[in-house]
Formats: sequence, structure tokens, C-alpha cells
Amino acid sequence: MRIVGIDVYSYRVGYAHGQYVMSGDRVADTEDGTVVRIRTDEGIEGWGEITTLGKVYLPTFPEGIRTALKDLGEAIIGKDPSNILLINQIMNSTLMGQEFAKSPIDIACWDILGKSLNRPISALIGGVINERFPIYEAVPLGTAESMADFIRKRRSFGINRFQLKVGNNPLEDVARAKACSAAGDNETVIVADSNGGWSLASAKIAIAGLEGLPVYVEQPCRSTTDCILAHRGSSVPLVLDESIVCQDDVFRAKYEGNAVSINLKFGKLGGLTNVLRARDLLQDLNMAVSVEDMWGGDIITAATSHIAATTRPTSLLMTPFFNDWTDGHLAGYAPKSQNGFGSAPTAPGLGIDIDTDKLGKPLFSVGAV
Repeated sequence: MRIVGIDVYSYRVGYAHGQYVMSGDRVADTEDGTVVRIRTDEGIEGWGEITTLGKVYLPTFPEGIRTALKDLGEAIIGKDPSNILLINQIMNSTLMGQEFAKSPIDIACWDILGKSLNRPISALIGGVINERFPIYEAVPLGTAESMADFIRKRRSFGINRFQLKVGNNPLEDVARAKACSAAGDNETVIVADSNGGWSLASAKIAIAGLEGLPVYVEQPCRSTTDCILAHRGSSVPLVLDESIVCQDDVFRAKYEGNAVSINLKFGKLGGLTNVLRARDLLQDLNMAVSVEDMWGGDIITAATSHIAATTRPTSLLMTPFFNDWTDGHLAGYAPKSQNGFGSAPTAPGLGIDIDTDKLGKPLFSVGAV
């Protein structure tokens, strides 16, 4: 099997709950998503997605991703997409870094591999051990009462894991966490996520105020060093995300920072292959696993579900179904959660069927058109 063509599409991905607000006045309502289709000489197609969350959340943006995809696409034309390690080797020898552009290609290759073997991705990466897993939703930054009300409303739909967007005034953030904790019950999981928005001083104040609350704190400062300093001496469970990009960072997070969990993102790590490796490392280190991406719809939701379904239930802290958050329903709103829980599709590959009519014409194609 050989890759004969690659198509790159743009599609709009809107937030389902109005405006998505994070620290530092970062606001998202509609994002510019990038979808990749890899075509083969055997007629099998694979799909991948990378949708950024604005241009100042992580060091990437749609135009840069698409420019990198041209070079990466040209490099893998004629190669066997089912040889995923070779595809990754070729991409790494073509561009240093640029994991955000490599991610949708890697995901699409896994989709092709599953389809060629008539097996879902979950079966190819070890098998399903988590048939029904709880999903979380993010709570946009707002007043303490509005955020608590969001939790009460979403709990009525079965959601009982939440990521609070905080990271501005630390005292107000503590009030938000208290109100949101009160809106849950003994089974509610709450992570107060600053997205690196606090200064070192503000983070120390906020973390001190969170002591005694049934919450985690995530990425209090932008750098791992400041997160470690801010958290030093605290009993609040620490989750790291944006500043963790390699294995060395994981070991430092655990043994220097006392972190209990890392949030893994497909785009940040370069695709499903590297997320799988990182997930297994975290489980070996007895750390909790959170798996997701920056944003997205049905495609990235399906990819996430296969990792979540093959993760030990006791290790999985947080995972979203982004297609519940957004209107990115290129596969007819599949996979679909039920009452706050998700499952991985059982059809081959990603297990979803893409409606190409919703994508329109590609922005560009590499190889055969």
C-alpha cells in the first residue's frame, strides 16, 4: 500500500456553549480547524484533525500548521502509511519539531492501518479495558455563581468531571473553586486549570487558598519551574500540561514537582503514536492520565476515545468528548457520549465515517488529485 495523495481542509469549529473563556482574556467561540485526508493506491482513506485554540494558547496557529503540512505531505507521498514508525521517522527527518502538523498525519495513518486490517485502533494498541469511561467538560471562566451554575446544569446530563478555567485574580479564583465544589457531590472530580495564567506570586496565593478543597490544580504558571516553586509544600494534587513536552519533563514533574498527573495532547506530542508512549510511561510511573487535544470535533474525539478505552480505569483522570463541546460534527456527531460517559467506536480504524460534503474543496492537495 502506498500514499498517493493528501488533502488538507479547513472547517469551522464553533463552541456549543457561547464563549469559551480562559485566563488572560483569551476567548474562543469559533476556531479554524484543519482536517487531513490521506489517500492510498488501494482506495483506503485515513483522516486526521488538528484544531488550535486560538493563536496564543500553545505555540502554533493554523497557517503555520498548513505550511508545514505541505512539506510533510510531499515527503511521505509514495510511502506505506501502515508503516507508522517509518512515516514518523520521515516526518522527523523532514522538519524538526512541528508536532502540531505531524499529529493529523499520524492519526490518519493509524486510521488507514485499522481499516486495512478491519480492526479498530483500540484493538491495535492493546485492546479495550475501559469500555465505558467518564468524560469531563471545561467550565469557562466567569463569575463564581455562573461557573457553579454551569456545573449544576451539566451534571443533569450525567457529566460529573469538570475543568474550571481560572488564572486571573487568585482570590476570585479560590471563590470560583469553592462555589464549584459546592455544586458537586462526593463523586465530582474538579480540576482548577490556570492554563499558565498566574504569576508565581498569584499561584502561591491561589494554591494556598485551595488547600482543603476537593480539587486538583493544573498548570498554575507557564513554566514547569514556576509551577514547582508555586506548588512547593502544598497538598493540593498538581497536574501539569502545557509545559510538558518530553519524557524528561515527565520525570521532573513527578520527582521534583510532586505532580500526580500529566495532561497529554495529540498536537503537542505529534499524534497518537507519541500519546500512546507517553500514556504508558505515566501508567508505569503510577501517575494519572489525562488525554485530549487543544480543540476539535468528531475526528479528534474518536482518536481520544481509543486512547481512553485502552487506559487503565484507575489511571484515567480526565478525557473529553470534544464533539459535545463543539459543532465539529463531520462524522454525524460520532462517537457520541451517553449520560456523561464515552466509549471507543468498534468499526475499523477511527471507527467513524466522514461526510466530505461538509468539508467542501481542499485548501490544497499534495500528490495525485
